[in-house]
Amino acid sequence: MSVLTISNLKVSIEDKEILKGVNLVVKSGEVHAIMGPNGTGKSTLASALMGHPKYEVTEGEVTLDEENILDLEVDERARAGLFLAMQYPAEVPGVTNSDFMRSALKAVNDGKQTPLFEFITKYENAAKELKMREDLPHRYLNEGFSGGEKKRNEILQLKMLKPKFAILDEIDSGLDIDALKIVGENVNDMVNSDFGCILITHYQRILDHIKPTNVHIMIDGKIVLSGGQELIEKIDQNGYEWVKEELGIDFQEAEQA
Repeated sequence: MSVLTISNLKVSIEDKEILKGVNLVVKSGEVHAIMGPNGTGKSTLASALMGHPKYEVTEGEVTLDEENILDLEVDERARAGLFLAMQYPAEVPGVTNSDFMRSALKAVNDGKQTPLFEFITKYENAAKELKMREDLPHRYLNEGFSGGEKKRNEILQLKMLKPKFAILDEIDSGLDIDALKIVGENVNDMVNSDFGCILITHYQRILDHIKPTNVHIMIDGKIVLSGGQELIEKIDQNGYEWVKEELGIDFQEAEQA
């Protein structure tokens, strides 16, 4: 079992504090859904965990199996077992999906190349499970892809790389009902004693397919409430206004802070 521990994490962008002391412990086999209004720091958390240079960690610690990953570069964090499925995946003209995937596998496996037949078999099987187009291996990475195809391609990479923990930043955006079900079920099927994830979302609908073990509400750069399925149902019925009333938080002030 692996453990990702976030302790009092504070993150700033251009001297503006966005995360104001996030605490979270995620174990393999668990799915932690992080929900909350716009502008509360959810995507900042994802980017900071993966090491985006725009985000400055001013305080706190993040450990993966007791190793402080804040001392690691982005590629080193990936090799340690972290994966980020981005909200807006980048296009890379001139690089095919299959070439990118082989290079990524080689990188996380300390330079060891996966035998070609083994790679092709795993790649094709994963693509079929996601019901992706047969010409996928020869297409340039995310170039000319629809929003839904880009999200499926992110999950394809996840299935191939098999990290210890995935951070999924709004993977439901841009997905129609059928694609949402396919993506959700593929992620849910991956959860086991060797894999866990943090799922960042605004909406309840993805949680119909990816079953969270823990649900957290983030407001003004902090996790202010944690629970289970009952939180999802309450958010779906009442939005976040009840959080304001229960905890005395002013959303407008929080988003401007």
